[in-house]
Amino acid sequence: MFKLIKTEGTARRGEFTTVHGTVQTPAFQNVATCGAIKGGLSAYDLKDIKCQVQLCNTYHLHLRPGDKLVKELGGIHKFTGWDGPILTDSGGFQVFSLAKLRKIKEEGVTFNSHIDGRKIFMGPEESMQIQSNLGSTIAMAFDECVKNPAEYKYAKESIARTTRWLIRCKNEMERLNSLSDTINPNQLLFGINQGATFDDLRVEHMKEIAELDLDGYAIGGLAVGEPKEDMYRIISAVEPFAPKNKIRYLMGVGTPGNIIEGVSRGVDLFDCVMPSRNARHGHLFTWDGIINLNNAKYAKVDTPIDPQCNCPTCQKHSRAYLHHLFKAKEILAMRLAVTHNLYFYNNLMERIRDELDKGTFNDFKNKYVDLLDTRI
Repeated sequence: MFKLIKTEGTARRGEFTTVHGTVQTPAFQNVATCGAIKGGLSAYDLKDIKCQVQLCNTYHLHLRPGDKLVKELGGIHKFTGWDGPILTDSGGFQVFSLAKLRKIKEEGVTFNSHIDGRKIFMGPEESMQIQSNLGSTIAMAFDECVKNPAEYKYAKESIARTTRWLIRCKNEMERLNSLSDTINPNQLLFGINQGATFDDLRVEHMKEIAELDLDGYAIGGLAVGEPKEDMYRIISAVEPFAPKNKIRYLMGVGTPGNIIEGVSRGVDLFDCVMPSRNARHGHLFTWDGIINLNNAKYAKVDTPIDPQCNCPTCQKHSRAYLHHLFKAKEILAMRLAVTHNLYFYNNLMERIRDELDKGTFNDFKNKYVDLLDTRI
């Protein structure tokens, strides 16, 4: 399913083939938490901004509208209108970050819904069943997300439990994929590497889960407040032990600079709410750095957000117009800004792939890794 086309150092250029289409990697997954991009974009809009993969959230869709309802309506692809690959996360991160009350046992986690407080239980089998009902292309294994900083002893116990949960996820997915009424019998399973910021635990865990021969491998539990240098160190530490013939996914990352650094360390897939979230507040990415369209200096600037950008927003509207929309609190401001930022991210990945194809990625990294994260 994953074809490694070429490398430049540890950076990888590849293709990931799924039942819902082939993804050119490295790639960015556009986050549609509840089945929609926050900011007024539909699945059909994503086609215009070079999106390859949509990411939806297991926890949120389980709570509302309910995964069984989504299955009844034909699955997440039919429900949202997106016909390309969809990755659903396991719900683990939300259980550990949103639930005010939770209790971890070997069976799984009991927690209270952040919406109405009702008690819910989720374990490896339940997470796989929910994702099977959604019918996503890729399902993420249910894991424990340990807070950083973490105690070494607890982190070690946690990765052991996460590995046991992963084996249960794999067995349950095999069972679900064999059922006659399964929406996507070709659903793929990614395991998640954990271990907080302890290099030895991260390496130990990656070695363990690599033996399970999964469809892909993710690095989780990073970009949660630790210094970016720690994140880069962990990625570099586990990279040699991640299977070369399987796709690699860095969860929840990040800024353009983070992505460039991740690619240089052998990562193939990324996702982050940052481009859409920042856009909704007027913070937009350009090839010269980050601008804040709320600033008064843009009130009379009759040029696109980024003259180098070919997104639908930059082709039709000026910085002055978007500045006005934000000040007037028009919903259109968010839609136009989110369109631009997501296009920028998808175009960034396309540019990275082109540079890897030409063997010039390192020069590209040296020029842009700091520049794109700089606030103008």
